[in-house]
Amino acid sequence: MCAILAAGASSRMGRPKAQLVYDGRSFLERALDAAAGYPTVVVVSDAATRDAARALAATASDIRVVVNAQPERGMSRSLALADAALADPGAACAVLLVDTPLVDAALVARVFCGRGDCDVAYPMRDGAPGHPVVFGPRARERIRALADGDTLRRLRDDPELTRAIVSIEHRGPFTDVDTPEALAALDPRYGR
Repeated sequence: MCAILAAGASSRMGRPKAQLVYDGRSFLERALDAAAGYPTVVVVSDAATRDAARALAATASDIRVVVNAQPERGMSRSLALADAALADPGAACAVLLVDTPLVDAALVARVFCGRGDCDVAYPMRDGAPGHPVVFGPRARERIRALADGDTLRRLRDDPELTRAIVSIEHRGPFTDVDTPEALAALDPRYGR
């Protein structure tokens, strides 16, 4: 299962990140492509992203759109909404952020496979963690306890959970697009 978080305020970008276009596809389309083959929940907040997500979901039976009516509560709220909407609480879930447009289906599958029996798995390069983060059932049980404003980092780094690190050489999992400058600097080679 996958959860795509696309309900952020995009305050530094100045417009919804899900609607940004890179290499001919919106960031939302790219995230849905990365989640292809898995039941997926997309969490959105603004009307335009909601409408775009619903239009894309209409083309596939395994995509569900959830509206976060309180995006000011932060990423933890979006994660809790996604987790509640996922059908199987006993399954692992890959969490993709809409502003990491170079994450692809091969990477998602690699992190899922690299998890083994660990509670959490994520890519790492040069000591830096990246995306997606896969949370197993034990980690998912802790999502409801996250405080408003918490990020995935708190759950990912929980010392009581076991972790699997998936070594990645390319920059795709570590390319986060938060500003117009970061969008302008995207290089197609980063995702390879």
